Amino acid sequence: MASVRITQVKSVIDRPKKQKDTMKALGLRKMHQTVEKEATPQIQGMIDKVSHLVKVEEI
Repeated sequence: MASVRITQVKSVIDRPKKQKDTMKALGLRKMHQTVEKEATPQIQGMIDKVSHLVKVEEI
């Protein structure tokens, strides 16, 4: 499977609870924090829900 590098580029302040929970589930809790995840359908779905808050790079 391919991997993706996910970086938080916008704050979760004043965002709905579902988006905050999705960011936490991805492992992102600070601005400009980066995590690497496997590109599974579940992770891709979570990325789609918060795509306006993150930057995604294929590895």
